[in-house]
Amino acid sequence: MLKPQYPITTPRLTLRPFTPDDLDALHAYESRPDVTRYLYWHPRDRDATRTFLDKKTTRTALLDEGDAIDLAITHDGTLIGNCLLIWTSKAHRQGEIGYVLHPDHHGHGYATEAAREMLRLGFDGLHLHRITGRLDARNTASARVLEKLGMRREAHLIDNEHVKGEWSSELIYAMVDHEWTP
Repeated sequence: MLKPQYPITTPRLTLRPFTPDDLDALHAYESRPDVTRYLYWHPRDRDATRTFLDKKTTRTALLDEGDAIDLAITHDGTLIGNCLLIWTSKAHRQGEIGYVLHPDHHGHGYATEAAREMLRLGFDGLHLHRITGRLDARNTASARVLEKLGMRREAHLIDNEHVKGEWSSELIYAMVDHEWTP
């Protein structure tokens, strides 16, 4: 079980639970085709964003397998994205991380900084043994983030999922607890 103390601060970012006031900033990037290009969902209209925001506001602790922490990434008080830690297996002590940033904030290392905190929560807070990151194989920027974190590419699954009307390949990166260095 993991109930982090919020907010979580890094040298440049604040990670905090979402609030209903985040709707405009969240919709500003969830509605963009360039953001959702490699994700499982299409650009969201305002109502869909509100529905998912309602869910995000409740995802602040890992109480059991299948739970997720979904945090707002803020820089200088502005919401610039979100990061995620999912507890995928209690028996095998496994989790998964994810992140999405507004394109205006790409290229500054923010995704790496936020994802590093998700690894810290998983390894140091929940005592996971293994954490993965899964992504569309075409998403080279996201692959670079996982590589900067020290995660190793373990699999390239060719045409393993049918997403948005086309076959998509997936990369799987992973790290185990003894490889983790904060």
